[in-house]
Amino acid sequence: QVQLVESGGGLVQPGGSLRLSCAASGRIFGITVMAWYRQVPGNQRELVARITSAGSTNYADSVKGRFTISGNNGENTVYLQMNNLKSEDTAVYYCFVGARWGRDYWGQGTQVTVSA
Repeated sequence: QVQLVESGGGLVQPGGSLRLSCAASGRIFGITVMAWYRQVPGNQRELVARITSAGSTNYADSVKGRFTISGNNGENTVYLQMNNLKSEDTAVYYCFVGARWGRDYWGQGTQVTVSA
């Protein structure tokens, strides 16, 4: 079973930057979309950014202009560059990969804490 492994989370001060990485433990064929979600305890998991296999990107309004998603289908990796971080960005961030025939993959989550 292919697993997604995230890295790059941590503690950062407001205004700082972090880069999240996500890599698959094996090859995933037929990727259609890669994305990052985040979740705060007591809240639903929300979409932060997504990138399709064609390179089209979408962002949550709250992160537009600050976060950038990039991915490499061939290497099964996806990244999230987060700049000008705010306290409200504090959450557990999850990597997601969707592939053909209904195959979905989730990472285990990485904590991002923005605090002075």
